[in-house]
Amino acid sequence: MMADAPTYATDTLIAQDIDAYLRLHQHKSLLRFITCGSVDDGKSTLIGRLLYDSKMIFEDQLAALEADSKRVGTQGQEIDFALLVDGLAAEREQGITIDVAYRFFATEKRKFIVADTPGHEQYTRNMVTGASTADLAVMLIDARKGVLTQTRRHSYLAKLIGIRHIVLAINKMDLVEYDQARFDTILADYRHFASSIGIDAFTAIPISGFRGDNVATRSEAMPWYAGPTLIDHLESVDVANDAAQAGPFRMPVQWVNRPNLDFRGFAGLISAGHVRRGDPVRILPSGRVTHIDRIVTMNGDLDLAVAGQAVTLTLTDEVDCSRGNVIAIADLPPQAADQFSATIVWMDEAPMLPGRSYILKLGTQTASATVQAPDHVIDVNTLAKLSARSFGLNDIGVADIQTDRPIVYEPYATSDSINTDLGGFILIDRATNATVGTGMIRHALRRSTNVHWQAIDIGREAHAAQMGQQPRVLWFTGLSGSGKSTIANMVEQKLHALGKHTFLLDGDNVRHGLNKDLGFSDADRVENIRRVGEVAKLMTDAGLIVLTAFISPFRAEREMVRGMLSSDQFVEIFVDTPIEIAEARDVKGLYKRARAGEIASFTGISSPYEPPESPDIHIDTTHESPDAAAQRIVEHVVGIWSYDL
Repeated sequence: MMADAPTYATDTLIAQDIDAYLRLHQHKSLLRFITCGSVDDGKSTLIGRLLYDSKMIFEDQLAALEADSKRVGTQGQEIDFALLVDGLAAEREQGITIDVAYRFFATEKRKFIVADTPGHEQYTRNMVTGASTADLAVMLIDARKGVLTQTRRHSYLAKLIGIRHIVLAINKMDLVEYDQARFDTILADYRHFASSIGIDAFTAIPISGFRGDNVATRSEAMPWYAGPTLIDHLESVDVANDAAQAGPFRMPVQWVNRPNLDFRGFAGLISAGHVRRGDPVRILPSGRVTHIDRIVTMNGDLDLAVAGQAVTLTLTDEVDCSRGNVIAIADLPPQAADQFSATIVWMDEAPMLPGRSYILKLGTQTASATVQAPDHVIDVNTLAKLSARSFGLNDIGVADIQTDRPIVYEPYATSDSINTDLGGFILIDRATNATVGTGMIRHALRRSTNVHWQAIDIGREAHAAQMGQQPRVLWFTGLSGSGKSTIANMVEQKLHALGKHTFLLDGDNVRHGLNKDLGFSDADRVENIRRVGEVAKLMTDAGLIVLTAFISPFRAEREMVRGMLSSDQFVEIFVDTPIEIAEARDVKGLYKRARAGEIASFTGISSPYEPPESPDIHIDTTHESPDAAAQRIVEHVVGIWSYDL
């Protein structure tokens, strides 16, 4: 490291007792914080200065930094501290932060992990990622520019995510001649905005990240400021989560520990409260009550475990418990529901499609979830609640979510605590596995607990047995003009001749009644398929063989319908016709109108079609006649039924 890195006391301790030094370092507390704010407010430069002033730069790194500063730096011949953090080539070329950069440094009193988050609105999603594990946020403001839109956006997100400690670092004071009046004006502006979003307390520090004023040492240029330096504040701020320690016991189960036939334990990280041997606990969502038998760790059994500890619990009874379940104190457990109101931050460039099925991950729990149209989105400048039909990139708003099974939850934010483990979730796109959104549960919807399944004596199996067939959904998908309806109609005729009980749902026909309120936007197409899927499921419950002929352009919705049924009841049939052939047929004149710009969002022209990757039946209409294709489908399906029956 730099030649003057260790203090004399530290240097002596290292020389005399390296073990004592390592123990001292090991037991320092850890603070995770982020730097955020608008573009060019100096976030990367500040982190570079923190690393430099805390003596965390090796001599070869310093030499490289000096060379890079002369070659690509933005500070003339002086050291450009931002280059310590901006490691991507694109970041150095543009002088901006794109990705989240994590850096570790330490002082004599504390260890730190800092996340440098981007200031551009385009990369707000990266800021959310960095903030998700932070205890404190350093909100930078350029003293020349004052409070900007991204300052408000990042402050709102920090409050939303539950960061309780905010430092307002008014940076680049050297460029405004260390003017106290300028500092006071910005402080008043920010305080007014902060109070409007519920940030009642924060620490304001005038700094110069480039010059080092009030970063690690007090600035002689600002004698009017009597508060702590940034390092002093970071070293002393208390971030202990007392609410989690004092709350009721919760432990999401991460995995079942089964090393041999004689041991079965449930491993996880205690997210709240404490637990003792013999305590009564409840397994959720089943609600089964049992008791703690042992608290097992690598270093032996414990009598007591508290929030923040990773343990394996054994129970006195043989109960059904697995990954995704929650073990909680018996008399004050969290709730379980399948419909919620949630605050959502959308992180994908593709908009959210109401009704589309996404994967929801909340702690160790995973479920299928659909997001309804937003109740509203937030204008971060005015805090006005705006109407919207969907969420776009970086939108923040409130919407209802429905999951395919009950989720154990707690509201993300309460008056005295933030419940990240059971209140915060992410949404994942089924097709790409990309994280498209993050959310915070506000509360369960009353209809989630008021609506129950009614027991019915005559079920699917009885209906199917009476008809002498296995219910199926034959899902025909393909471009407009591919021949879906023609082939589906032939298949139904052949099945009817065999004495099978069928019903054909055609894309055009359902839009005259059930779906006549829907248009052809991506969101309406998703809802169109969701409704048809629900109807098809009800018809299979009645024992019918259901044929559907829909373009159904998106894989996610076809997989959603497959997920509504048992694995063997959904037969995906891809009617594969090249677009030039489908367009040449153009029986309804739709392609001609789409080419003329009269039809928006037309599949294959102005809206995408996602062909099945592994269809159950592939029909190539360029080599197979409709009648031959229909016969092949019937033979395939009847063969399955013969086996089933």
